[in-house]
Amino acid sequence: MRLIPVYSISVSLLTLTFFAAQISAKEYFVESEQAYNEIASNLVAGDKVVLKNGTWKDFEILLKGQGKKEAPIVLTAENKGQVVLTGQSNLRLAGKYLVASGLVFKNGYTPSSAVIEFRRNKKELAFHSRVTEMVIDNYNNPDKQESDYWVGMYGQYNRLDHNHIVGKRNKGVTVAVRLNSEQSQQNHHKIDHNYFGYRPTFGSNGGETLRIGTSHYSLSNSYTMVENNYFEQTNGEVEIISVKSGKNTLRGNVFYEARGTLTLRHGNGNIIEENIFIGNGVEHTGGIRVINKHQVIRNNYLEGLTGYRFGSGFTVMNGVPNSPINRYHQVENAIIENNTMINVSHIQLAAGSDDERSAVPINSVMKNNLIVNDNQQQPFTAFDDVSGIKLSGNIANTDVIPELKYGVEKNNVSLTRLKNGLMYPTSSNIKAGAKRDLAIIDKNKTGVSWYPKTPAIIAFDSGKKHSVDANPKALLSAIDKARSGDILELSSGQYDVPKLIKIDKTLTLTAKEKGKVKLTFERSTLFELHDGGSLKLEGLTISGESSPDSTGNSVVRTKKWGMVDNYRFVMTHSKLLDLNINHSFHFFVTGKGAFADEITLSNNAFENVTGDILRLNSEIEDLGIYNAEYVTLESNTFNNIEGGIVKLYRGGSDESTFGPHLSMTHNTLNNVGLGKRNKANASLYVHGVQVTSIKNNRFVQSAPIVVEHTVGEPKTTITNNTFDVENALSITELRVSGPHTADVNNNKVLAK
Repeated sequence: MRLIPVYSISVSLLTLTFFAAQISAKEYFVESEQAYNEIASNLVAGDKVVLKNGTWKDFEILLKGQGKKEAPIVLTAENKGQVVLTGQSNLRLAGKYLVASGLVFKNGYTPSSAVIEFRRNKKELAFHSRVTEMVIDNYNNPDKQESDYWVGMYGQYNRLDHNHIVGKRNKGVTVAVRLNSEQSQQNHHKIDHNYFGYRPTFGSNGGETLRIGTSHYSLSNSYTMVENNYFEQTNGEVEIISVKSGKNTLRGNVFYEARGTLTLRHGNGNIIEENIFIGNGVEHTGGIRVINKHQVIRNNYLEGLTGYRFGSGFTVMNGVPNSPINRYHQVENAIIENNTMINVSHIQLAAGSDDERSAVPINSVMKNNLIVNDNQQQPFTAFDDVSGIKLSGNIANTDVIPELKYGVEKNNVSLTRLKNGLMYPTSSNIKAGAKRDLAIIDKNKTGVSWYPKTPAIIAFDSGKKHSVDANPKALLSAIDKARSGDILELSSGQYDVPKLIKIDKTLTLTAKEKGKVKLTFERSTLFELHDGGSLKLEGLTISGESSPDSTGNSVVRTKKWGMVDNYRFVMTHSKLLDLNINHSFHFFVTGKGAFADEITLSNNAFENVTGDILRLNSEIEDLGIYNAEYVTLESNTFNNIEGGIVKLYRGGSDESTFGPHLSMTHNTLNNVGLGKRNKANASLYVHGVQVTSIKNNRFVQSAPIVVEHTVGEPKTTITNNTFDVENALSITELRVSGPHTADVNNNKVLAK
């Protein structure tokens, strides 16, 4: 029997009679980090380590040893879910037949390259090991651009299953399968029954949920099985799953309202089968993107997907001739069969065709697929020669583009939703589409049973309503005591606020009587958004009359640096007055790295502002990073604004994001953008914005609209606006030659 120092360990012996001479395995009940470290280097096959319930801070766990298939070395919690790792904690596994389970990582971030890692270092990896029933919940580095993994898989024959992984907000792949050494290639890992919850829009490249391999090792085979996982609102970037290796199988996974696609980015010979994509019409929900050789895509079900271009419901890409390993290899010998696509807005073939990506798909087949769109709009677009994709046995309920008619039969298909929740042809004579016994993994059968799958975003006005007396002390106290989702109803009167108000929860401030609540403020800003904060203002009057006589004031701003949580800001039916005590007095200013899911201004009036209204242009390094996903201005009036209404900037050449999106409708601008410090010389300045809609606005004595297109085939629509001058629009293509691609029509120039 081995002698173990006592410290705070209580030990019970479990007698295992493998052989008469075999040492007995032990169970260790560990109460402190010191106690764990005393035993960690002496663990042998069959040993079990139980961590005491409680919070463990800054605990870097190394589970190391040589277990056996029938007697693994086990690390677990006294009670699953009641051992919480906080601060700078992580877990590494190194050796063979190791099992870790039942721990929760939250309220902190990893001090190393991953929260959970199947290796100790580059030389000591894990084999035949398992991580199961773990929770990683919003365990984010406070520097949003500091990259890490939440799970890094190395070695061979490892399993990641039944884990709850939600809320990754900083840069880096959530789960990465690494092939960067011979010991990690042909790994035969299994990733199954995990719940991948909300991953917010990251706002640049680096937000994948799962990546298998990297471009450098993409011609190596991985043999990873990804099966029966649930991906819910995993919205980080255009690639939800990025396959960058060969011979992987992705089967039976559900993608629910997930923005982006399962992308076969690099590597050959992958099988994508029996996966379920349910978009429910959510914007940018996508399906499968095909690149490279010998890919098999069969028996998948896709419904209600709205994505387009690289985020389409189904995409077959063009490649680069003689492509370097990190670019786009030509699609060759793809088999696309028996897939069902219902209300899929876009099916794009030879996508990405340009001077570089000129290698069209070859030697491929697309057969026995079912395509039904209730809106009677045919979904196909061919961007290049698609004769290398041979079509046969496909059925659609609409006409298709001429190049494909030979292989797509038009049939007014009647559909029925079966017990598995999926739609199938009522007639059993139609054989096209996915098989009828397709199984759908239940969300509750993924992840863990003991940790809730709660909604990712707390809605405005979802909590309790509280009345607030008309004095600043009462307002500050109410904000401090409120819970996320609450509504603070402000009594009529004037609130002279002496302090900066930090918003770190979802709050609504509304006037009990619209137009009879006035806020003034004595600091350089009134509201500052912090992590966890979202703000809605309704029916208020806000004046800058009491603000400091200095430059650069604002009404609302984010933290100047260091936000990791996305936020929302909404203001309706309010008045903003006299933001002019000095120059460059802005209404809303974003800090560097801050990212808004939504900024909405509706039915507001702005008067006398020396700066900008929405200043969303802090990311000027041209790295594909931007500050807001959806910016909406509707039915506002802007009078005497020296700066611009919106300055929205997305620089660089990256193509992995969806936004920004700008919608500006039914607004009136009078004397806007003509201030001498408005360097953009624009009433509205958008650079690299992916979707811009400017409709039914009135511009009087105002600077031009300036639109600069960069990458991503941006969609810009400027229609039904009125101007009082010619040359009120400046639209420039910065990266492609030729005329601009904006839709500009039905605008009028009215006589002064």
